[in-house]
Amino acid sequence: MSRVIVVGAGINGVTAAIELKKRGHRVILIDPGPLPHPLAASTDISKAVRAAYGPDEGYTDLAERAVKLWRKWNEEFGIELYHEVFDIELYHQVGVMFVRQRKMKPGDFEYESLKILKQRGHNIERMNSAQAWKRFPAWNANLYPDGILELEAGYVESTRVVATLIERAKSLGIELREAARFSCLDERDDRIAGVVLADGERIAGDLVLMAVGAWTPYLLPFTKKFFRASGQPVFHLKPSQPELFAPERFPVFGADITTTGYYGFPINRDGVVKIANHSPGREISPDSSERVVTAEEERDLREFLSSTFPVLADAPIVHTRVCMYCDTHDGHLWIARDPDREGLLIAAGDSGHGFKFAPVLGEIIASAVEETPNPILQKFRWRPDVRAGSGTDVARSNAKTSNAQRQTSNDEIKGA
Repeated sequence: MSRVIVVGAGINGVTAAIELKKRGHRVILIDPGPLPHPLAASTDISKAVRAAYGPDEGYTDLAERAVKLWRKWNEEFGIELYHEVFDIELYHQVGVMFVRQRKMKPGDFEYESLKILKQRGHNIERMNSAQAWKRFPAWNANLYPDGILELEAGYVESTRVVATLIERAKSLGIELREAARFSCLDERDDRIAGVVLADGERIAGDLVLMAVGAWTPYLLPFTKKFFRASGQPVFHLKPSQPELFAPERFPVFGADITTTGYYGFPINRDGVVKIANHSPGREISPDSSERVVTAEEERDLREFLSSTFPVLADAPIVHTRVCMYCDTHDGHLWIARDPDREGLLIAAGDSGHGFKFAPVLGEIIASAVEETPNPILQKFRWRPDVRAGSGTDVARSNAKTSNAQRQTSNDEIKGA
């Protein structure tokens, strides 16, 4: 079998390395470390897992497959690597709620998600009555008259997932080169022969798999035509009434997410409520000194909290970070061989919604490596002709909405 060099030990790289090793390939996994890498998008306390994808049934199908495997991973990895009596789960099925500031109508992300999920037999509720909202007292329910609650969805503890998979990779005998910093591709005679590290070492391989997330357009400058690195603000808050944010009273949410961009999670074991934004973000290098949450982003958060979760309006922020996306022009993942550089495959472009698919990512990437059939690879193909702004994740805010615009919208709803 082939010798595959995987650059990047985030969720794409480590799942691919494990699957390729299981298929008999010799795998070298390279990362500058430490692992999990503190700046990687994978490294966070939580990532949402949902099958709601508007009218895009392909992603819904992929999410359904992933959820089954997340449950299997809870059984397999929880017992194997974590022995905390209070919690051995990586995936928490607490529900995911998407609500709107207006009644849902055809074409809306929430409306189309409801239609598809009902057709596919999901356990889903409509959030359009006082009775439905009664269970969730932290919300200003008057602001959100309609929406859906996907009861079989939830979230994963993403840093723990990556750490667990790194240990699995080691146990399988994958050669892990931590503290190895990629410098450039080793290009010879119109093919990629391996990689060159920052210290000058050359590592030869039959194929190089670049899985470096938001670093892709900086480590491979020719990909700047396809990828954009964007930073999104993430906030960890400490509520004064933590009981209101327990999972049974506060599921994972998107609060009119296609307009506001805001989403969040129930309180975790450290007493933290995470709220973040899923929008175009700021174009920025992952290594930039400007990779910090700005005062304006914090002000926007406070205005959102005061209208949506009044009890959180003055909650102390105990941690902030800027989560880096590797965005594609159409919002779809990019898992494909480079037609102009034999021996190179790129697995990136998660566009802020890839982690939920972790249990199936390795299989998809390995199919691209081996050039074996996998229907989803058509969506994730090499597509340099796709223009900026041609599409996006349907659960992502398409444009930054000003505070004034949001307030106008809120006032209209209150007066309706």
